[in-house]
Parts: sequence; C-alpha cells; structure tokens
Amino acid sequence: MEFNKPRGTRDFLFDEMRKRKEAESTLRNIFESYGYQEIKTPLFEELKLFTTKSGEEIVDQLYNFKDKSDRDLTLRPEITAPVARLYINELQKTSTKPIKLYYYGSCFRYERPQKGRFRQFWQFGCELIGAKTPQGEAEVIALCSDSINALGITTADVNINHLGIIRGLFKHFNISTETQREIMVVIDKGDKDLLIESLSGKNPVIDNDELNQILLKLIDLVGDKSILSEVEELIKPYDEPQEALNELKELIELLESFKVDNYTLNLGVARGLDYYTGIVFEIYVPELGAQKQICGGGSYSLIKVFGGEEVESTGFALGFDRLMNAIEELTDAEELPSHLDVYVAPISAEVRPKAYEITQLLRKEGIKTDVDLNGKKFKKLMNYADKIKVPKIIIIGANDLSENKVTVKDMNSGNQELVDIDNLLSYIKGE
Repeated sequence: MEFNKPRGTRDFLFDEMRKRKEAESTLRNIFESYGYQEIKTPLFEELKLFTTKSGEEIVDQLYNFKDKSDRDLTLRPEITAPVARLYINELQKTSTKPIKLYYYGSCFRYERPQKGRFRQFWQFGCELIGAKTPQGEAEVIALCSDSINALGITTADVNINHLGIIRGLFKHFNISTETQREIMVVIDKGDKDLLIESLSGKNPVIDNDELNQILLKLIDLVGDKSILSEVEELIKPYDEPQEALNELKELIELLESFKVDNYTLNLGVARGLDYYTGIVFEIYVPELGAQKQICGGGSYSLIKVFGGEEVESTGFALGFDRLMNAIEELTDAEELPSHLDVYVAPISAEVRPKAYEITQLLRKEGIKTDVDLNGKKFKKLMNYADKIKVPKIIIIGANDLSENKVTVKDMNSGNQELVDIDNLLSYIKGE
C-alpha cells in the first residue's frame, strides 16, 4: 500500500526546515523590536466568520466541513478575520490602545496548485489596532519593509495607494455598492485590458464616461511622489476624494521620517475587498515572475463588520512560502553549518555509560550534542562525524577514561587534545 501527501501540500526536510526556522526567527526579532506580541488562533473557525468577511462565493475556495454537532466550520484561509474575532472576544473591553500583535501559522485554500501557490501555506503578519492614521500606517509599512530587508531580499518594491481616492470618486458619481465592488475586483486583478473592456467596451459596467476616463487615467499613474501633482490635477474638480489625497501626501512625508525609500505610488493597487478603507499596499519581488507578490495589507474596518466597535486598524500578511522563494532567488546559497556543536564517540561498549553521562552534561549546558547509539566501529564513527560536518568530536576510550580524560578532536583543523573530564565543559565552551 502506498500513501502520498495530499495535493497542494509539501513535506519539509531537515535543511529546508532550518532555513525556514532561521527566517521565522529573523521576522520575530524585527516584529518584537517594534513592540509587537505574538498571538495564536485556532486552525479552524466558524464558516460564517469568512463568509461575513468575503461573501458566500469564498466557500468554493475553502476546506469547509460539518463537525459531529452539525456546525459549519472551515480550516482558516487567512488570519486577519480570526484576529478580528479574537479582538472582539478577548481584547475589546480590556486592552489599552494601540494594540500591536503578530501571528505566524498555516492557512488552507482549495485552489489549483501551481508554482508559488499551495493548498496549505504559511502567513506571517501583524495587526495594529487603535493607532491614529497615517502615523500608524507609516510605521506598519516601515515594519514590513524592515522585515523583508532583514531577510536579504533587496529588490522588494512597496506599492502604495489610498482607496479613499477611488471611493471618493464613486461617491461623487453615486455609483452603487455592487458596481463599486465589481470594478474594484477588476482593478485588483491588474489586467489593464480587462479594465478597459469593463469601463469603455460595448457594455461598460459604469454608465458614466467622465468617471470611466478618470479611472483609466488614475490607475495608470505609477511612480515616485512626483505623480501626486498629476493625481491632484485629475481629481481637482471633485471634493469627495480630496481628504484621501491629503492623507496619502502626509503618509509619504512620514515614510521619509521612518526611513522607508523602497516604495512606489501605484494608483492601481486595489486590494479588492470591501473592508479596506484607506491606505493599501502590496510588495513585489520582480524575480519571482508571475507570483511576485509576497505581501498585501492596508487599513480596514473589519472589526465593525463583525459587530465590534469602530476602530482604526492596519495590518499586513507576508506570504512566508514566497518569502522563502525570494530568499533562494536573491541570496547566495551558503552551505549550512552542522546541526550539532559536538559529537560524542564511545569506541567500546564499556565506556558507553560515561559517554552518555558526558552527552547529558553538555546538553544541559545548551551545547547541541549527539552520541553514537548504534555501536559503530571507530572508522565509521569518524566518517559519520565528517559527513555531518560537526566542529568537534569527543572520542572516549578506555585507556584515556582510566585517567579521567577524553580526546577532543577539532574536525576543521584536525588537531586533537587530551582533556581532563573535569575541565571538559570549559574547554568545549572555549573558556
């Protein structure tokens, strides 16, 4: 009988897990340096948590099921909605704002697997709840940028927009909520030809040529802060989007204070979900090709959608798997060091008890140590130590042990030295 892993999932072996743990540790250090604390949410939630957030159409993309009490549940497809639920349940009435929290965990979507897209994937993200904007938004973008830079990904481009500009135009021209949603989804796809067809084809979604022409010009604006004057000129006749434009200008000034310079203003970034209210951003790594987006985020009012208070919130989620792809593409492959500091090699059965005793002593001092458990011959012990590239090997023989000594060999230089067991710990630590 043969068993295979489910389609769209992966097994991670030793070296890959070490690389992922290293990246995870780097991200944790950066997030915590910004004052964020880690939370965990369940792997499965009530189905209505996600249909309330994204609509019933999302069900086709979910691993949803009924439990033994006939409750509708689903494996989580993302973690922002669970965080909003956690906030309402646990933090809304008791915590002082702003609240800074971060998370790392796996998510599940029933999608067609392809390069850079899996049915089980990992997200590393954060939420800033209750901070004033655009100050909070600027700090969140700085955190995201610093995190990616710390991983050695130097070509990442932070693309920023303010959805209030487009939503202000929709409000001025009295565009229905349903039509707004349809257009935002098209803009979010990034397909310019599809958008042109939707706005100026035979059957335009919006029956207003003035607005259609403004939208086509607006989403084509991509560049540095100099394009703000073009945006300003384009929307000058309309009052409703002006506040959003001013907030975008202020954000750009704040990003300079936060030392973020790898950004692009991109009026075509939409994040096509209704609960995004203000600044939105996506981060691209061009070397990843069609799957270049490694992060998405922005300001939202999801907590209110779930029946909580109106509270300003900003967050983002890094696609951890694509981060790992980017690290592989953009950084030089380095040979991983050994997973051990020391290997203990007893060369006869009679010295094994002492070998285990020494092994435990080193382990309790935080020294990564392994010991032969299979009774290998001396030559095989040395070959194994060489194969795993361990820096030091402790050779325990009966003659040396009778004098309370062991031989410590430096596997890099080949030098070896008799060391008194009472001084062994200090010797291994280099004291």
